[in-house]
Amino acid sequence: MPAPIRLRELIRTIRTARTQAEEREMIQKECAAIRSSFREEDNTYRCRNVAKLLYMHMLGYPAHFGQLECLKLIASQKFTDKRIGYLGAMLLLDERQDVHLLMTNCIKNDLNHSTQYVQGLALCTLGCMGSSEMCRDLAGEVEKLLKTSNSYLRKKAALCAVHVIRKVPELMEMFLPATKNLLSEKNHGVLHTSVVLLTEMCERSPDMLSHFRKVHKLVPQLVRILKNLIMSGYSPEHDVSGISDPFLQVRILRLLRILGKGDDDSSEAMNDILAQVATNTETSKNVGNAILYETVLTIMDIKSESGLRVLAINILGRFLLNNDKNIRYVALTSLLKTVQTDHNAVQRHRSTIVDCLKDLDVSIKRRAMELSFALVNGNNIRGMMKELLYFLDSCDPDFKADCASGIFLAAEKYAPSKRWHIDTIMRVLTTAGSYVRDDSVPNLIQLITNSVEMHAYTVQRLYKALLDDISQQPLVQVASWCIGEYGDLLVSGQCEEEEPIQVSEDEVLDVLEGLLVSNLSTPVTRGYSLTAIMKLSTRFSSVNRIKKVVSIYGSSIDVELQQRAVEYNALFKKYDHMRPALLERMPIMEKTASNGPTEIVQTNGETESTILDTKHLPSITQPASQANDLLDLLGGNDVVPVIQTTVPTKPASAGGELLDLLGDLSLTGGPTPTPAPSVPMSQPPFLLDGLSSQPLFNDIAAGIPPMTAYNKNGLKIEFTFERANPNPNIAVITIHATNSTEADMTDFVFQAAVPKTFQLQLLSPSSNVVPAVNQGSVTQVIRVLNPQKQQLRMRIKLTYTHKGSPVQDLAEVNNFPPQSWQ
Repeated sequence: MPAPIRLRELIRTIRTARTQAEEREMIQKECAAIRSSFREEDNTYRCRNVAKLLYMHMLGYPAHFGQLECLKLIASQKFTDKRIGYLGAMLLLDERQDVHLLMTNCIKNDLNHSTQYVQGLALCTLGCMGSSEMCRDLAGEVEKLLKTSNSYLRKKAALCAVHVIRKVPELMEMFLPATKNLLSEKNHGVLHTSVVLLTEMCERSPDMLSHFRKVHKLVPQLVRILKNLIMSGYSPEHDVSGISDPFLQVRILRLLRILGKGDDDSSEAMNDILAQVATNTETSKNVGNAILYETVLTIMDIKSESGLRVLAINILGRFLLNNDKNIRYVALTSLLKTVQTDHNAVQRHRSTIVDCLKDLDVSIKRRAMELSFALVNGNNIRGMMKELLYFLDSCDPDFKADCASGIFLAAEKYAPSKRWHIDTIMRVLTTAGSYVRDDSVPNLIQLITNSVEMHAYTVQRLYKALLDDISQQPLVQVASWCIGEYGDLLVSGQCEEEEPIQVSEDEVLDVLEGLLVSNLSTPVTRGYSLTAIMKLSTRFSSVNRIKKVVSIYGSSIDVELQQRAVEYNALFKKYDHMRPALLERMPIMEKTASNGPTEIVQTNGETESTILDTKHLPSITQPASQANDLLDLLGGNDVVPVIQTTVPTKPASAGGELLDLLGDLSLTGGPTPTPAPSVPMSQPPFLLDGLSSQPLFNDIAAGIPPMTAYNKNGLKIEFTFERANPNPNIAVITIHATNSTEADMTDFVFQAAVPKTFQLQLLSPSSNVVPAVNQGSVTQVIRVLNPQKQQLRMRIKLTYTHKGSPVQDLAEVNNFPPQSWQ
């Protein structure tokens, strides 16, 4: 048989192919020749054939028929054969194929080989694709090589040990004695791989972390190595842009971060060296910036001194002035994480952060916007809102919804005066009315209603805004409502805050009638306008004109508008004596709960309430017929009203999964509520109904003891209780989910069900990941209405993913404290 072509000739031939079909033909022809050679057990050219096969594999063609030939090359005594054999094994084999187990004996022999390069090949292969069975069999040989004096083998053995620990964590203790002298090595390659090994061990085992802190005294050794790197002179072997071995420095800083987190002694030991790194590192090159960024992350994670934290935030502030967009983005992201704990230090860079709103890069603009809202407080609200309103004017449509929502929340929380608050929200509605949230209209109407002294000023401003632009529907809806409520103040010219305008009743009605016929008006806006015209029948003298307008829409093609007109016509005819009382001004509304769940965070030693960011959490909107059913199995959307006083019923056949979850809980106890007509959530029967106040939940501790509802497989669910005010029939239960295992629990979903005599509402959880080793918790609020004061019972369902496997469990909770339901 003629000698096969060489690898370089094959590459040259394939590159001459002009079409994909021509290339496939060449590959198929060569593969046929390689198969024939393999069948004939041609040892002379096996190495060359496998090399060509690997090149074809890199091009995306099947090469699995060469797996056994790789094993034969590994068993060869020639180094060149072994090299290609091990490379082929790493590319063509993995632990899903049983063939790889045949390599175990060859690797074991090569780990004890007299040549260090053969040993290195075996270590690389084991560290790349070794299965848990191979790792168990060969861990002893790896541990011996970790203790050898040969630095070439030690660094490869350390990386191989990392792979062994990831595959078989219980073998970690085997490598503990070998780690004692690793950091005393002079070779930077060994130091680097040793730090990687120690980091892996500390991350995977709290016991190892404690051991390295207290027994091995790892922190002083790492501090000494880092200090030598900073103070050492020019070393051409390790120098990168004038900095000595930045890769090793970054690895050491990451390990220090793990060792110092939550430990006072370790944090104290590394404070000085972190300050030296932060002040002595060159910032003109990206290499220095990478080290400074790791230093900042370490300072923020450990229990560092306040001066050191300020230094770290100042470094991030300098990053904001860098020309590199990636560095600016990293700085903004890091400042956003630290703003709650070091608010005053971040405030010093407010002007630089606001300047980033003008950046051309959309990612930087979004991060700058989020950070700007986090910096808003009572002292800077006017200046920050001015900048953010200017940003709202000029930003892309993608930003307008989030920016408008943020301005609403900040204005509600820190408004210096009611007039400023109203002016700010009207400015947002004028600028970005089409992008605001659905609840912005009732919220602004509530604000205006409660600001009695501002009624004349507000209705005049809104009337002027209507004359200028009727395209922003939320603004038009608020203006229509206000004109209907306070139209008499507009006509009488009672505004004291600014020069009153002269408006007649007919001009006001012309504007509202124009809204009814405008192509820009949505059905909801027309409903607002018709209701406003109807209200003016008790405030204006033009009753006949109003009757005529209302009667026209009694035959409207829009069913909602037609229903309103028919009802209003009935008021004029059959119930005219009741009309003035029905259409009198709305009373001052009670303040509703904040938009979305809140959490209490510590800021500069003071406790304040902040809005949780729930935009990334999945929420499922449900029809009204299910909104107040026995429970919300899918978690509540933030805009769904708090528990209603009337409960629509649903057919017994619906909700099979719900009944499965309820199990043997009694579903028949207590009287059945009267069925209520099903109404879409977005359109209440009367527009005024949508403005009715909702119960207000205050965080008033009721002295109710907490309880453990579930404790199994490392997952612990605790309930804490509060009483709602002013409705004592509502219990507010906060779940706290913690995880004592060594792996995070992801895709965590908590579901609950109660008997029919109760009502239950689930708010959005704080996260869907329960951190490992009790390093954090997931919280979620449950509201339970218990009007009959019956003993509370609950069936809970838990689903999550742990170590790649889905877990699902049911449990019944019957031992609620009597104070929680009595």
